[in-house]
Amino acid sequence: MKRKETWNFSRAFWVANTVELFERAAYYGVFIVITLYLSRILGFHDIEAALIAGIFQALLYFLPTFAGAYADKIGFRKSLLLAFSLLTLGYLGMGILPTMLESAGLVKYGETTIFSGLDTSSQKYAILPVMLLIILGGSFIKSVITGTVAKETTKENRARGYSIFYAMVNIGAFSGKTMVKPLREMMGNTGLIWISYFSALMTLLGLIVVFLLYHSQQHKGEGKSIRELWDGFIRVLSNVRLLVLILIITGFWMVQHQMYATMPKYVLRLAGEGASPSWYANINPLVVFLTVGLVTQLMRKRTALFSMTVGMFIMPISALFMASGNLMTGNILGMHPVAFMMVVGIAFQGFAETFISPRYLEYFSLQAPQGEEGLYLGFSHLHSFISSILGFIMSGVLLDKFCPDPRLFHSHEEWQAAAHNAHYIWYFFVGIALISAIALIVYGQVVKRIDNKKQISA
Repeated sequence: MKRKETWNFSRAFWVANTVELFERAAYYGVFIVITLYLSRILGFHDIEAALIAGIFQALLYFLPTFAGAYADKIGFRKSLLLAFSLLTLGYLGMGILPTMLESAGLVKYGETTIFSGLDTSSQKYAILPVMLLIILGGSFIKSVITGTVAKETTKENRARGYSIFYAMVNIGAFSGKTMVKPLREMMGNTGLIWISYFSALMTLLGLIVVFLLYHSQQHKGEGKSIRELWDGFIRVLSNVRLLVLILIITGFWMVQHQMYATMPKYVLRLAGEGASPSWYANINPLVVFLTVGLVTQLMRKRTALFSMTVGMFIMPISALFMASGNLMTGNILGMHPVAFMMVVGIAFQGFAETFISPRYLEYFSLQAPQGEEGLYLGFSHLHSFISSILGFIMSGVLLDKFCPDPRLFHSHEEWQAAAHNAHYIWYFFVGIALISAIALIVYGQVVKRIDNKKQISA
C-alpha cells in the first residue's frame, strides 16, 4: 500500500531548517557587502579584496563534502554546535577587528565617511584567520543541514522536505541582504561593521536553538571516510566528460558571481551612495522562485543539455543590460539608469539560472556510476569553486582598470574621467558567457556522437 505524503516531520527536521534560515541570513548579510567591507573598512584595494572574497567563497563550496564525512563520525548535534560556535566567533570578529586595530582612522571623501587608516597596515590581514572560522563553520552547516533533511524524511515526504529547506534558504538570504541598506542609511559605512554583529546574533541564536532543541539519532551508518571522498574526487576529475562540463558551466557562474564581486562597488561608484545593491541582489532569488516551476514544465520534454544551452545564451544578454546603464542619461522609473539596468540584468540572470542549475544536477547525477550518485553530487559544485576564484580576481582587476576606487583620486572630476568606460567591465563577461554557450553546443554534439558510436559498437 502506498504511503500518503505528509507534512509531519520530526522536531530535528524543523530545528535544522529554522537554524538554516538564521545561518543564511547571517551569511548573505555579510557576503553581499564583503568586498565593500574589505575595501572601505580594512583598506584593501580592489584586487586584494576580490582575491580574499573569492577564496573565501571557493572554500565554502569545496570543503562541505569533507566536513560532512567528519560530521558523520562525531554526530550531527556536535557538528552543529561546533559550526555555530565557529560562525558566531567569526562574524563577531569581523565586527570587533576594525575597532581593535589602533591604526584605524576616519577620513572624509565628499559626503561619505569611510575607514582608510589601514591602507598601508599589515594589521588588516588579521581578518584572514577570522574569515577562516566562518569558512570552517559554514562547511559543516552546508553538509549537516542537507544531511538532516535527507535523514529526517521518508521517500514519501522527501520532496516536501526539500521544498521547505529551499524556502528557508531563500527567506534567510532575502532577510540578510535586506538588513544592509537600513544599516548603511543610519550609520554610513560603519553599517558595514554592524552587519557583522547582526550576523553574529543570527548564528548565536542558531547555537542556542541547537543546544536546547536539536536531538537526532539519524546520523549513523552512511558516512564515508576522508580517503573514500578523496578517491571519489579524483574519479570525478578523471571523468573527462564531467570535467569538461564543469569547466563550461564555470563560465556561467563566473558571470553570476559578479552579483557579489562587481555589482555592489560598480553601482555605488556610478549610481551614488543612495543606491541599494543589497536589495537589487534579491531580484535573483525572487525571479528563480517565480519562474523555476514554469521553466521546468516548459523544458520537461527537452534534454538537460538543451535546457542548459538556452540558459547559457540568456547570460550574455543579462551582461549587456548591465553594461547599458552607463550609456544612458536620465532616471528610469525614479532610479539611476545604472541601478535600473543592473536590476534588469540580475533578473535575466535569475531566469537563466532556472534553465541551468536544476538540469545540471540532473545531468551530473546521471553520469555517476550506480551507487555513487551522492558522492559525485558532492563534487558537482566544483564549478563554483573555480568560478569564485577566477570570477572574483577578474572582478578586482576590471574594477581597478575601468571603475577604480574614488578615494584614489584628488577630485571627483578626475575620477569621472578614469571611470568613463566603466561599462567595459560587463563586455568581458558578455564574452565569457558567449564562449561558454557556444562551448556547450559543441560539447553536446561531441557527447552525442560518442554515445551513438557506443550504441553501434554494442
